[in-house]
Amino acid sequence: MTAEEVDHFHEFGWVKLKGFVDPGVLRAMLDDAREKMGDDADSNPLSPGLAAAVAEGRTGLSYFNAQRGSGLSHPVIRPLIHDAGRSAKRLQRRTTADGADLDVRYYSDFFVPKLPAAKESRHGGNGPTAFHQDFITFSVDRSGGMTFWIPLEPYGPEAGTMSFVNGSHRAGVLGDYTTYGDGDALDAFPELRELPMSDPMTYELGDVTVHTHLTIHGAGSNTMDRPRWAYLLVTQPADVRWNGSPCPNFDSTAMKPWEPFGDERFPVIS
Repeated sequence: MTAEEVDHFHEFGWVKLKGFVDPGVLRAMLDDAREKMGDDADSNPLSPGLAAAVAEGRTGLSYFNAQRGSGLSHPVIRPLIHDAGRSAKRLQRRTTADGADLDVRYYSDFFVPKLPAAKESRHGGNGPTAFHQDFITFSVDRSGGMTFWIPLEPYGPEAGTMSFVNGSHRAGVLGDYTTYGDGDALDAFPELRELPMSDPMTYELGDVTVHTHLTIHGAGSNTMDRPRWAYLLVTQPADVRWNGSPCPNFDSTAMKPWEPFGDERFPVIS
């Protein structure tokens, strides 16, 4: 990762890292995803909550079919997680009291295929991604987290790749996407429309994007006849704490508000 890429991340709230992942690693990740989810990316078991929703005639997430990963225990993916952690440490630009660079903590990883818009889906996951901000969904007490968005094949806009609102990370916390009514973040905060927006991403094999959890982003539908396979790795600053809010990403039963995230479930990866 170059100094220019770090500067781009801080100026725009996102950056594309070209050739970040070895193609052999991506093939192993895609094999793992297909084993968990089927070649159609829609054959993984329904979660209890989603099964209940389907029984009531509702579906799951509209924008992708999320399947929790197991990257920390995967012999091929684990080294990639640590590579990303070291890169996130540079992107953070934060230091400790003694002047050392602040470490980065693993938070979660998921396979997130966007299913073809023209086909019915058990899980949902075949619609566009409304423009939103990630931060509030993670139940943490401070910013600095980021997501590595890793496509497992080359994709362009027809696959439903992301666009970013440049500089939107400077606008602060802009609420949860469920509070926007029938619109999205661009409707709830129309001043965002005054900011320039990136073109939908085009990824060559091995390219990734990284965005802050304050950066507004969205995506179109997948107009291909096959899944758009992708993997998300979410990182947080090493000093992050739980803010006490309910969160679907981890079990907080034994935790107390403002408690640090422990090393067992959320290890340092930098």
